[in-house]
Amino acid sequence: MNRIVPTLPDLVIAARQRAVCYDHERLSAIVRAALPACMAAAEKLGGPLPGLRTIECSVVGSRTMAKIHRGFLNERGATDVITFPYGEIVVCATVAASRGPEFGHTVADELALYCIHGLLHLAGHDDHHPADAERMRGEQEKILKSAAGKIC
Repeated sequence: MNRIVPTLPDLVIAARQRAVCYDHERLSAIVRAALPACMAAAEKLGGPLPGLRTIECSVVGSRTMAKIHRGFLNERGATDVITFPYGEIVVCATVAASRGPEFGHTVADELALYCIHGLLHLAGHDDHHPADAERMRGEQEKILKSAAGKIC
């Protein structure tokens, strides 16, 4: 039996901040390498990812992220990642720079993890309940490790 392989959406990684330095090429390469695994997850979970033509991951600073966080989720302060169902993922470089070292990640790798987290939301993952969050965390770490290994 022939299996139809879904077309991958176009992926745009947009640098929209200047305060935090990171390896933009590495970030882009990891997220591109992770996209097929996230698409495979979408096949099982039924999220909107396969129907999207373009995914945009915007790397922003803490002030912009705090505005988005407040405006869309009514919560104060910057957060790591916010995902919109139409294919926009917003990730915060400032948060990645502060949290990445505690996990042994470079800023680029931490940002890639946030982008993968967003892609998994678009695949249909939910992290509102502790068990679901733990499952999602394990999946995103596995995908990050695999994708980063493909580009080294």
